[in-house]
Amino acid sequence: MVPLDRLQQITERFEYLEARLASGDTEDFAGISREYAELKPVADEVAAYVQLLADVDEARAMMDDPELRELAVDELPVLEARLPEAEASIKLALLPRDAADAKPAMLEIRPGTGGDEAALFAGDLLNMYRRYAEGRGWGFDLIEYQESELGGVKSVTAHIKGQNVFARMKFESGVHRVQRVPVTESGGRVHTSAATVAVLPEAEEVDIDIPASDLRLDTMRASGAGGQHVNTTDSAVRITHIPTGIIVVSAEKSQHRNREIAMQVMRARLYDLERQKLDDERSADRKSQIGSGDRSERIRTYNFPQGRMSDHRINLTLYKLDQVMQGDLDEIIDALTADAQAQLLAEQGL
Repeated sequence: MVPLDRLQQITERFEYLEARLASGDTEDFAGISREYAELKPVADEVAAYVQLLADVDEARAMMDDPELRELAVDELPVLEARLPEAEASIKLALLPRDAADAKPAMLEIRPGTGGDEAALFAGDLLNMYRRYAEGRGWGFDLIEYQESELGGVKSVTAHIKGQNVFARMKFESGVHRVQRVPVTESGGRVHTSAATVAVLPEAEEVDIDIPASDLRLDTMRASGAGGQHVNTTDSAVRITHIPTGIIVVSAEKSQHRNREIAMQVMRARLYDLERQKLDDERSADRKSQIGSGDRSERIRTYNFPQGRMSDHRINLTLYKLDQVMQGDLDEIIDALTADAQAQLLAEQGL
């Protein structure tokens, strides 16, 4: 049973915000509007749940009235049957929201152990996420890309734009392992390689303050495949965050654009660092199985000979690897989200 006093507090807060907006009060209008928009879906769920409880109580009272008993006999079972689903929905609505869930995301992929095969697998992961983004109607822009000699990926950073991107993508961070026969293997032996994925919420200047004194900006000549403009101008930009030692490099043709890209990535990395610190403080006595942010954790194995994908965090195995590599990730992400929600519900005592 959901505590009714908690529901009442939500309703009262929502009504207060609604009254403030209706009054035309312009003080902190943006903040109030944002909180109102975030609270409205929860308030709607609360209103529907409270109304259902009232309907159940009314139907039960009708059972004691000889004239209304026949009607109540028909209505009460229907109403009571709706209670478990309604209670589950309201519990999910009451879970604390990750403030970054609605944000776009920065996707970084790097090859790990496995040499050329790891770089090729990193390229496969990039294509998998690109297809997933396209299927959801998200924008997918490469902002930094280095190709390996065999056409794989040495490093890549992509900007994914759309609704609730980080909420859907945040569980992809970690080490992805592949088991298959590499194209470079003449003996047909299965090799194991890996690539590391990091998904960071996009950060705006209001999300994190970076004093100019904390940054060192260097320019250098960009290298490339050739052409008259290569190595003739100092267009590449390297930004170093002095307190943490984080370095971001962007080597497009325009120095101005490189500064924008490098700062965008730097903000995302520092914002993610702050989020990890807060999460560590909140969970000092436990470590969440999902979303721990540990980039060294092996989270998933892609076994090509068996056509199998296994997510080790939730013991999920799917024998549809071809579809997964084509961007069919919703079943995996839905299962990870449901598991994370179950953990939160247990922590909240709901």
